[in-house]
Amino acid sequence: MQDPEAEDISRLLASVPPGDAAALGKVLPLIYSELHVVAERALRGRRDQTLQATALLHEAYLRLANQREIQWKNRAHFIGVAATVMRRVLIDYVRATNAQKRGGEVGRVQLHSGLAEADPDNALDLEALDAALSRLAELDSRQARIVELRYFGGLSVEDAAEVLDLSTATVKREWASAKAWLRREVAPG
Repeated sequence: MQDPEAEDISRLLASVPPGDAAALGKVLPLIYSELHVVAERALRGRRDQTLQATALLHEAYLRLANQREIQWKNRAHFIGVAATVMRRVLIDYVRATNAQKRGGEVGRVQLHSGLAEADPDNALDLEALDAALSRLAELDSRQARIVELRYFGGLSVEDAAEVLDLSTATVKREWASAKAWLRREVAPG
């Protein structure tokens, strides 16, 4: 059973007309802290800490506010889309930073959320993870979306199931399969 505050936020988001940045801006304060946690999770384990969670969240919000065709279904849907946008912002940032460094160190993150054991030496090239997710999307778009929602968005199995209109059992099974595939793809050597 969903908590009353989440239900209120879901109702408000569902009432926001597509492309109405002002209406979306009125809902943002109600969900800001939750989105900030999503941004912190996206940045967790990064060796390069020049991009802060607040800046990531604000850039993602600007991109979300410019969406003209999305009708928000509920809180989980909004957070899922926000997680996808944050992933894109982060990848754009890493690419721009690396281009400026001309061969500088690639943006790396620590694998977490069940993709690998928490090992400080287990850094992963964020661009490699993005490329692996793109390949996974070609093979199985549903699994790639589940990874985005769970890994980048930090959504629970239940919330991801709600966003994707799937059973929790299906999300658990697909999540396990996607994690195994990604481990193989991004493993060193």
